[in-house]
Amino acid sequence: MAREATIKRKTKETDIELTLNIDGKGNSEIDTGIGFFDHMLASFARHGLFDLKCKVKGDLYVDSHHTIEDTGIVLGEAIKKAIGDKKSIKRYGTAILPMDEALLMSSLDLSGRPYLVYDVELTVDKLGYFDTEMVKEFFYAISYASGMNLHIKMLAGSNNHHIIEGVFKSFAKALDEATIVDNRITGILSTKGSL
Repeated sequence: MAREATIKRKTKETDIELTLNIDGKGNSEIDTGIGFFDHMLASFARHGLFDLKCKVKGDLYVDSHHTIEDTGIVLGEAIKKAIGDKKSIKRYGTAILPMDEALLMSSLDLSGRPYLVYDVELTVDKLGYFDTEMVKEFFYAISYASGMNLHIKMLAGSNNHHIIEGVFKSFAKALDEATIVDNRITGILSTKGSL
């Protein structure tokens, strides 16, 4: 049975419907109203081998903040629901990913304890209609909604597009690794017996 979740969230600021299949093939249908964000979410799906459908109507006449942050909340909730009881998953994932001159690392633990460490330096305010300060807010929202300890670190880079794309792709690869079912793991990978 596929590990899949559909989450709907509607507020005065956003209306989001998102479906995530952890055991997918990297297919995506994305429409957030922000072209660069659509590109990043499609990259996340493709490189993590997740199937992702995401339709967002947000108050873009204000700015991109609510659309991006709320999408992070919904994606985090979908991750949490899709992985379910966490039995037999690897739990940890780390990926160091090159993107031309940029080198990014994402490392995560599906511990149930949210925490974000974000060490990425960007030098422009916008890429298209995407506010670059929202990268941190997006991953903060994912971390807290999913109960994930997440570290994102820029090891090298100068082109902001490459850096951000490297963040999304390295996160995808790390999440893919952490959600792999390993038959050697009986129950949950914890000495406490629960996560």
